[in-house]
Amino acid sequence: MTTLFDSRRLGDLTLPNRVVMAPMTRVRATADGLATPSMATYYAQRATAGLIVTEGVQPSLTGQSNPGTPGLHTDEQVDAWRPVTAAVHANGGRIFAQIMHGGRVSHPDTTGTQPVGPSAVPAVGEVFTPAGPRPAPVPRALDTAEVPEHARSYAEAARRAVDAGFDGVELHGANGYLISQFLSSNANLRTDRYGGSTANRIRFAVEATAATVDAVGAARTGIRLSPGGTFWGVAETDVPELYIVLLAELARLEVAYVHLEATIDEDVLLGLRRTWPGTLIVNPTLPMGPKQTGRTEADHWLGLGADLISFGRAYIANPDLVERLRLGLPLAPVDEATFYQGGDAGYLTYPAYRHTD
Repeated sequence: MTTLFDSRRLGDLTLPNRVVMAPMTRVRATADGLATPSMATYYAQRATAGLIVTEGVQPSLTGQSNPGTPGLHTDEQVDAWRPVTAAVHANGGRIFAQIMHGGRVSHPDTTGTQPVGPSAVPAVGEVFTPAGPRPAPVPRALDTAEVPEHARSYAEAARRAVDAGFDGVELHGANGYLISQFLSSNANLRTDRYGGSTANRIRFAVEATAATVDAVGAARTGIRLSPGGTFWGVAETDVPELYIVLLAELARLEVAYVHLEATIDEDVLLGLRRTWPGTLIVNPTLPMGPKQTGRTEADHWLGLGADLISFGRAYIANPDLVERLRLGLPLAPVDEATFYQGGDAGYLTYPAYRHTD
């Protein structure tokens, strides 16, 4: 029986356990997208994870979704990430950068430019800006000739990530951001080769992934997906078919892993597990939902065929999460008020478990 604490090969890496730190936006970067010494400490504190996946990192200024998020599109940003990856490696860890293009989930007040998307359809809800929440603006629909450049931006950021010392990258294909918008049947109303049919709606995801594989290798490339997810107002028709066809293309590219969120019924996810021949990471609880993943949820999905389990909010409050899970120690609760407030409080201030005699 596979346990959370068994080792696992992932590409060229050997993970000492099957616990993954899920990507989580924490908005602690500088205004110009530089990683900070506090970010190095934060990730290094959690280096006992089998794998760390960072917060979403924008591959271009246009791709930035929220203020305070880091980038990988300038030399200065690469230089700023090097102490982060070095700190994680010094503590024995492995770290992938999540490459996240926000697409329509952005605002001119954040980037200075109009957001772009598959079609001129705004996201549902308010987006974060330097002046606070604002209604999501109408994006500019990308011309057909422009789309490949945005697909390539993931690969260009991946090259920079490897240069900065990351062990690999995860493309953010989930949660209503740009790849997810192209997969969507209501954010993507295109009638060209990137819209309409299932084969066309997956094209952007496949092109972005293929470009990244060409840039840094399949062993260093993963992708996160949220089948049937409705974040930022996206909707998907024919979810099983859409993702079965997409997974077949990803299998052809031999990417290191697929990271699935529990955004649809378990039986659909199990069907995707049967379709996907490679390493599968499962995030067992809905992102931003009220439930925190623990040992019970992790063991359940390992039993269903997941290879690795990602933990989100549990990792914010428990830097020593692997040890707590191994020993059955209580998990500290998380203070949601500190998720996005900036500063070190609620970021570096959660202690490791203190044993008392």
